[in-house]
Amino acid sequence: MSADRLRVEVEGRALELSNLDKVLYPAAGFTKGEVIDYYTRIAPVLLPHLRDRALTRIRFPNGVEGGSFFEKNAPAATPGWVRTETLPAPGSSKGRETIDYVVADDLPTLVWLANLAALELHTPQWRVGEQPDMMVVDLDPGAPAALKQCCQVALAMRDRLAEDGIDSYPKTSGKKGMQLCCPIAGTQSSDDVSAYAKRIAQELERAHPKVVVSKMAKNLRPGKVFIDWSQNNAAKTTVSPYSMRAQSVPSVSTPLTWDEVEAGAAGKRPASKPYTTAEVLQRVEKSGDLLAPLLDGGPELPAP
Repeated sequence: MSADRLRVEVEGRALELSNLDKVLYPAAGFTKGEVIDYYTRIAPVLLPHLRDRALTRIRFPNGVEGGSFFEKNAPAATPGWVRTETLPAPGSSKGRETIDYVVADDLPTLVWLANLAALELHTPQWRVGEQPDMMVVDLDPGAPAALKQCCQVALAMRDRLAEDGIDSYPKTSGKKGMQLCCPIAGTQSSDDVSAYAKRIAQELERAHPKVVVSKMAKNLRPGKVFIDWSQNNAAKTTVSPYSMRAQSVPSVSTPLTWDEVEAGAAGKRPASKPYTTAEVLQRVEKSGDLLAPLLDGGPELPAP
C-alpha cells in the first residue's frame, strides 16, 4: 500500500483512506484528514438528521478552490455495505427515471463519504417512502442585508408560526443565510407544506415590506431577506445540520438558540458570522444537539 493510503476499521467495516494530508481549505490549511476527523466526531448528532433520508453530496476532490460537482447517484465503487435506495428522479438534469441514492445511516458510511471529499451533505424534508416530516424556511439576504437582517426576519417568522402551534428551530446555512426547521406530522404532501410556507411568507412580506420579500425575482432582493418557501418542494434539498460548507474557512451549518438569534438581530456576534468545525464541536460538547426536537415529529400544518 502506498504511503498516502491508510487502512482502517470503522465499526467493523474496512475502509481505505487516502491523501489525508491534502489541503481542502487552502486559506485555513484544513486537510482532508481534518474533514474526516470532524465528521467522525460530529457523527453522534449528525447521523440522526441524515438517517433514512436520500443524500445529495457536493464533492470537492481538489478542495474548495478547485471546483466541485453534485452527486446524487451512488458512485460506481460504492461498497456493498453502504445503504442505497432506488427512488424516482423527477426533473433529473440527466434524464434519469430513477436514482440510486446513498443513505447515510451509520458512521462507516459517513467516513467513506468524507474520504471522497463530500464536504457538503444535503437532504430532503422527507424520509424514504414517507411524506415530509419537516418544513424548512430558507432566509436568504440580498446585500446589503446580511445575517443580522436574517435574524430579525427569523424572529418574526418564529412568532407567526407559533400562532399556528408550529415550533421552529434556527440554524445558520454556514454561508450568508439561515434556515428555520419545523417538525411536522408527516401526513401532508410536499405541495401542502410548500403552500403553507408560501402563505406565511406572503403574510410577512405584507407586514414587513421594507425587509421581507417572498418572490424569487432577484431584482426584488437587494436590501431584503428572501423567504424561500420553495425549499419544501419534493425535488429540493437543504444543507443538513452540522454539514460543512465550501467557504474559505471550514464553516458549518450550525444550530442556534433563540437567544443567539435575538443577539444576532441586535447586531451582536453570536449569530453574525459562520461557525467553524472547531467551534461547532465545542458547542455540541456544551449544549448537545439543539435540533434534537426535529426528530420527535410535530403537528399537522393548518389548512388554508
